[in-house]
Amino acid sequence: MESLTARIAFASLRGMNVSLAQQILSRIDSPERFFELPERQLSAILGFSNRLLGDAYRQDLVKKAEAEAAFVNSHNIHTLWLTDPEFPTRLLDCVDAPILLYATGTTDLNSHRILAIVGTRHATPYGIDFVNHLVAYLASHLAEPVVILSGLAFGIDIAAHKAALQYGLPTVGVLAHGLNTIYPAQHRSVAVEMVGRDGMLLTEYRTSDAIHRGNFVARNRIVAGMCDALVVAESAKKGGAMITAHLASEYGRDVFAVPGRISDAYSAGCNSLIQRKIGGLITSGEDLVSEMGWPTKAQEEAKVQSIFPVYTTDEQEVIDYLTANSQAQINQMAVALNRNIGALMALLIEMEFKHYILKYPGGIYRLA
Repeated sequence: MESLTARIAFASLRGMNVSLAQQILSRIDSPERFFELPERQLSAILGFSNRLLGDAYRQDLVKKAEAEAAFVNSHNIHTLWLTDPEFPTRLLDCVDAPILLYATGTTDLNSHRILAIVGTRHATPYGIDFVNHLVAYLASHLAEPVVILSGLAFGIDIAAHKAALQYGLPTVGVLAHGLNTIYPAQHRSVAVEMVGRDGMLLTEYRTSDAIHRGNFVARNRIVAGMCDALVVAESAKKGGAMITAHLASEYGRDVFAVPGRISDAYSAGCNSLIQRKIGGLITSGEDLVSEMGWPTKAQEEAKVQSIFPVYTTDEQEVIDYLTANSQAQINQMAVALNRNIGALMALLIEMEFKHYILKYPGGIYRLA
C-alpha cells in the first residue's frame, strides 16, 4: 500500500486526532501496518477491540483513500502529515488537532509569527476599518513578516485576507471542506490570489467529505491552534469567532479583542471577552505588537546601529590605522596621522570610553 493512501485512510478513522494517533503509532510501526494486520492481531497489539479495527471498516477507508490520493496527485496538492517538517508544529500542542492536512500554496506554516484574525460574518465598517489599519501597521512596522490566518468566510475573515494581500503579507485560509471547491464561491478570486502570492489554502477535509455546518465549527480549532495570537475584531455574543477565541485561550494562545459601544450587537462578544479577561483589549496594531513583544523595524535598526557604530571623521582615521596596522603607540599614530599629541590623547581616551579601542601595557592601542 502506498504511504499517501495509508496516511489518508488512517487520518480518516472516526475520532482520529493527534493524541489518538500518537497512542496507536507508538505500538504499530506505520499507518501502512495498521491496515495490513488482520483485526485479531491488531486488537492484540493495541490491547483493545473496537469497530475502528474491523477488517471491513478499514478496507472501506483504504478504498476511499485511494480515490483521494489520485485526486491529490493529479491536482498538485501537497499533504502535511503530523511528522513532516512542514506540518504546523503549533498544532501538535493541541490534542484534538488533525493529523493530516491538505494544502495548496507555499506559506511556511511554522513561520516565526502567525496571527489569526476572526470575527462576525456581518462585519461593519468599524470592524473592517480596524482590520485594515491593523494589517497595514504590522506590514510596515514589524521586523519580520507575520502570516495572517483566517477562515475565508464573509465579513471579518475575508477582510483580513484582502488586507494581507493589499499590504504584501502571506495569508492562509483554513477551509471547512475539501480543496475541490471554494465556499463561499464569491471568494474564489481572492483564494486564487492568495495562493499565487505566497499564501495558502489549508484543510483537513477530503474532497469526498460533505460540507455541513459542523465542519465550520471543527475548523475553528485549526485556526485557534495554528496561531501565536488571535484577534477578534467584531463578534456577537455567540458565533464562530467566540468559539475560536475560547479554543485559542484553552490552547494557551494570546487572545485579543477590539472593544466597541455597548449598544452595538457585533461588539458584544468582544466586550464580553475583555470583561471576562479572556481577551486583552487592543485598539491598534501598536497595542498588539507591544503586548506580543514582537520586534519592530525601528528596534532592529537600533540593534544594527549598536553593532555597527557610526564613527566621527577623526575616530574613523584611528580605526582605519589600527585596522591596517593591528596595533600602535600614540607617538606612532601622531606621526602617521599628522596629529597633535595632546589632541590625539584626548581622542583616544574618548574612544576607550566608547569601547572602540583598548589600551594595553606599554601604551599600545588595539581595536576592541
